[in-house]
Parts: sequence; structure tokens; C-alpha cells
Amino acid sequence: MDILIMTALALLFGLGLGYAAIRFRVEGDPMVDKIDALLPQTQCGQCGHPGCRPYASALAEGSAEINQCPPGGEAGMRALADLLGREPLPMAGMMEGATQEPTLMVAVVNESTCIGCTKCIQACPVDAIIGAPKHKHTVLEDYCTGCELCLPPICPVPDCLTLREVKPTISRWKWQSPLVKEKEQAA
Repeated sequence: MDILIMTALALLFGLGLGYAAIRFRVEGDPMVDKIDALLPQTQCGQCGHPGCRPYASALAEGSAEINQCPPGGEAGMRALADLLGREPLPMAGMMEGATQEPTLMVAVVNESTCIGCTKCIQACPVDAIIGAPKHKHTVLEDYCTGCELCLPPICPVPDCLTLREVKPTISRWKWQSPLVKEKEQAA
């Protein structure tokens, strides 16, 4: 009889806990979700965090600055400033009062020296490098963010991977979240 009572109580408590877990579940911080939606999702690490979500978490808790995302650019930084109620800052690496964004770079593979080791492919957070083992690789410039994660010491061949400056275009470098685009269209 005692075993039946204990089993019934365990079942009752289990059902109660299951219901509470479903009813009162919190997916995460909604502010982190809003901030993450403004970021370009390149997961390049240029902000000093391993990806966009950790950077969004750091912004939400106030331990990071809003100007650390080069792929998001000035428009992304301003959208973050509006959302978080902070003053816009110059993009990281720029002097106060500068009017240009930092120089945009793209990785370039010297195909004559590439040995096809695939280390750069594995290091690229945005899958901008294509190739196969023991075959020459190439960079899809439209996807490269210039994050430098593929450069030495990743690449074992000296001067195989380099960065070169590119001219920005609207379709390629001026990434904007849907929220920024809506705000500009309303203005």
C-alpha cells in the first residue's frame, strides 16, 4: 500500500513539474534576441566574441560596446544604439570625428602556392572559401567579411592567403538588418 501511495505521489509531482516546465518556460532574454536580429550573423569574431549571439548577450548585459561589428558597419551600430538607448560611437578602429568606415578587406588565395590543405576552409566562419583536399582553393569574394581568421598561423604556406582592399558596394558590404531597412524606408 505504501508503494502505491509513493508511486501516486511521484506521478503527481512529476506531472506537476512537467506542466510547470511547459507553462513557465522562458526561451531566453528577449533583448538578446532583438540585438541578435540586428547583427549580420557572419559569426566572424571581429567583435572579440566567438559569434553574433555571444556578442548580443554581452551587449545586453552592458559588457560590450556597440561599435565592435565591422560587417554590420555604421548602419548596424546606429541601429544598436537606437535599440539600446546608447549614444552612437565611431566604429572600432576609427578616430573620433572620422567620416569613413574602416577599410573593407577580402581574402585572396594565391592559387600558385595553395597546397589544398583545407585549413582555411575549416577556419572560415561564413563559408567564403571553397575547394577540395589537395586541390587549389578560392575565395568567394561576395561572402568574405575580411575577418582574417583564415590567415597565418592557420595557413601553413607563407603568402598563400592575403587580404586586399575592396571597394564597397551596396549589395555586398552594406548589410542591414530588416529593422534598419524598415526604419530607413519610413524616413
